[in-house]
Amino acid sequence: MAKKESFFKGVKSEMEKTSWPTKEELFKYTVIVVSTVIFFLVFFYALDLGITALKNLLFG
Repeated sequence: MAKKESFFKGVKSEMEKTSWPTKEELFKYTVIVVSTVIFFLVFFYALDLGITALKNLLFG
């Protein structure tokens, strides 16, 4: 039982050392991630349309 208590005390200690992002940083990083995902979604969708059109042009 002492090992569990020691483990959770260590976890608590490490969590207190962690530097969490501010709300502004979190919002900024979220916008960056969502924008990047949308960019790649559009890019690969357009690439897929282009490859499909090329395939249909070449092979009917």
